[in-house]
Amino acid sequence: MRPIPIINAVLVLGVLYLLVFERDRLMGFAGKSGSQPTAEIVAQAETPEGAVPVQAVASSARALDQGVLTRGQTEAARRVELRAETSARVISEPLAKGHAVAQGDVLCALDPGTRPAALAEAQARLIEARLNATAAQKLQAGGYRSDTSAASAQSALQAATAGVEAAQTELTRLKIIAPFAGILEGETAELGSFLASGGLCATVIALNPIKLVGYVPETEIDRVKMGAQVGGRLATGREILGRVTYVAQSADPTTRTFTVEAEVANPDATIREGQTVEMIIAADGTKAHFLPASAMTLNDDGQLGVRIARDGVAHFAPVTFLRDTADGVWLAGLPERVEVIVVGQDYVTEGSPVIVTLVDHAPGDVARDTPRPGTPEPNAASTPAPAQ
Repeated sequence: MRPIPIINAVLVLGVLYLLVFERDRLMGFAGKSGSQPTAEIVAQAETPEGAVPVQAVASSARALDQGVLTRGQTEAARRVELRAETSARVISEPLAKGHAVAQGDVLCALDPGTRPAALAEAQARLIEARLNATAAQKLQAGGYRSDTSAASAQSALQAATAGVEAAQTELTRLKIIAPFAGILEGETAELGSFLASGGLCATVIALNPIKLVGYVPETEIDRVKMGAQVGGRLATGREILGRVTYVAQSADPTTRTFTVEAEVANPDATIREGQTVEMIIAADGTKAHFLPASAMTLNDDGQLGVRIARDGVAHFAPVTFLRDTADGVWLAGLPERVEVIVVGQDYVTEGSPVIVTLVDHAPGDVARDTPRPGTPEPNAASTPAPAQ
C-alpha cells in the first residue's frame, strides 16, 4: 500500500479535529500571533452573554397642546320675534325673507285709525285741566276755594297728562322697528293683513358674530375655561376661530353634558345658523413623547407601554395614549429623556441585556443608524432572538 494517501488522510483528520474540538484554542493562538485583534473578537469580548441587539430612539418630552374635542352646531348670536303691541291693519309693503335690515328700520306699519283723534282729544282735556288747576290754585290762595277742590283740580290735571302720554304711546306702537341690525328670517306681515295684539310681524336674527354651541362631557368640563381659544371645522371643510363666551354651570339631566358657547366673527354672514361644526377647545397642555405607533407593546398584565433601554438593560414603561397622527403617536407617562426601543422590543423581556443602536429619525422617516459610542454594532444579518 502506498504511504502518501494514508499520510494525507491522517493530516485531514488532524485538521478536522483541531477545527471541531480545539477551535477556541486555535483561534486564541491565531489572535496572539496576529498584530491586532479584530473588531469582531473585541465585540464578542465586550458584549454581555445573551444580549439582544435592538434599535432605540433617544426621545425628549415636548409640550403638547391638549384640546377638548366636541361636536355641535352654529346658532345666531341674537334672535327676536317682533310682535304687535296693539291691534290694527298692516299698511306697509312686506319685506322678503333674507332681507338685511339695519337697526331702526320699519318692518311693519299699522293703520293709525282713530288714534290721532284720541290724541287730540287728550291734549284738549289736558289744556282744560291745566286752566282749571291754575284757577283753583289762585282761588285757594285768596281763600275763596277749599283745599279739597284745589286737590281735585290738580288730580284732574295729572289724569289728563297721563291720557296724552297714553295716546302718544299708542301711536308709537303703529310702527314695528328692528331693534338691531340683522337678517329677516321669513317675510314680514302682508299688506292689508290684520295684526291683533301679540301678532307676529317678523323674525330678525343677527349672524355677526355667530355662536358655536357644543356639549362637553362632565369628565372634560373642568378643562374648559372662559376666554379659551376655540377652533372649529364646518361640514364644508371651512375652518374658523373664536373664543369661549359661556360655560354652563348645570348639566343636561339626560345626557350629563355641559353646554359651551363660543363666538366667531362673521362679517359677511357666510356662516349660517344650524351648520354642524366640530370644535376643539384649547386647554392646559402636557408633556409627551412623539413615537412610532409600532413602539407600543403590552406587558404580561395587558398594560399598554413601551420598552426602554437603561444602562444596557430593557425595561417596560407604562404609558398613557394621548393622540394619534399619520406619522406617530403622542404618549405620556415617560421620563423627560428616555431611550425607547423601536426595533426588537418584542424579543426582550424585563431585565434582558440589550445591545442598543440609537436611531436618529422621526417616526415614518427612513432610519439612520448611529451606534452609541463604546457599544459594538450588532450583526446586521442576525435576527434578534428571545432572551433566555
